[in-house]
Amino acid sequence: MNPNVNADPAELAKFSDLAHRWWDPESEFRPLHQINPLRLDWIDGLAALKEKSVLDIGCGGGILSDSMARRGAHVTGIDLSVKALRVAQLHALEAGTANVEYREISAESLASAQPESFDVVTCMEMLEHVPDPASVVKACHALVKPGGWVFFSTINRNPKSFLFAIVGAEYILQMLPKGTHEYAKMIKPSELAGYCRAAGLDLAATRGMEYNPLTRRYWLSADTSVNYLFATRKA
Repeated sequence: MNPNVNADPAELAKFSDLAHRWWDPESEFRPLHQINPLRLDWIDGLAALKEKSVLDIGCGGGILSDSMARRGAHVTGIDLSVKALRVAQLHALEAGTANVEYREISAESLASAQPESFDVVTCMEMLEHVPDPASVVKACHALVKPGGWVFFSTINRNPKSFLFAIVGAEYILQMLPKGTHEYAKMIKPSELAGYCRAAGLDLAATRGMEYNPLTRRYWLSADTSVNYLFATRKA
């Protein structure tokens, strides 16, 4: 891999090995399927996706990309996992999803090639898997048009998130494969807010995401102590 690419080969391999299971709602990706409607409605409610040009960074197998296209957006999903992209493309073909395309390219490379090309940029559950998250945030700012929206979701770094997102989700409840998240790579909201300010993105809204293991239900709330979402805008 190009040493200048902002990606961890071990992280790419981890998700590539599971690529064939992306669209199985009972697989390791079940949490993504369950939270996707919440994320989609929140994004659509703020950015009004219909007819918008949307970029989904770290799209994986295309769960969010596909659903945004079905809301009427023109979606480009990018990732560096070839296997995941093939799964995304195959699903789009099988499901007959229009207005979605997938590309193997980094956010930074696309930002150099196509600055200010998108009305909306999403970067969900991705920042905690790259060596330099600030670089991705900067690329998001470069990619979105002035006045456009950039959405992030990631995991807080504190004792509660370690207990819930790693010990609970990966080891006790086995909702995610062991090793999905590394505590040191988790990002505090204050840190992500700093990356956004430095890049020139204004924070417009935040939400937390909670989970009840008994009812197996997710919901959005004001509690950002574990999973959280940022909505930002480019001036």
